Amino acid sequence: MRRLLLILLCGLAWALAAPPQDKGLVINLDNGELCFISMQCKSSCCHRSSGVSLSRCAPQAAENQECSKKTLYGTYYRCTCESGLSCEGDFSIGGSITNTNFGICKDPRGEASTA
Repeated sequence: MRRLLLILLCGLAWALAAPPQDKGLVINLDNGELCFISMQCKSSCCHRSSGVSLSRCAPQAAENQECSKKTLYGTYYRCTCESGLSCEGDFSIGGSITNTNFGICKDPRGEASTA
């Protein structure tokens, strides 16, 4: 078990130490490519449609689309919001563990101007 962990850590260190490229094998993945965690994707979202499906890189959620808060696992059933947007909704500790905390992407600056 320790040897397998050592091999995996060496492989990850090798991938992170490689010079930056437009397209990667382990990191810097384009949308639609298989991933394990969001850190591998250019979009920072490793998405899966169900618990038994394969995860693929996907674009972040735009305004008024369903979203997830950041999770411990690094894969999402709904992607996180684009930069500048916040995921508004009811969230719980249990939902963060089971990856079921969903909300809607909102622009916090837009809500303040309408009030």
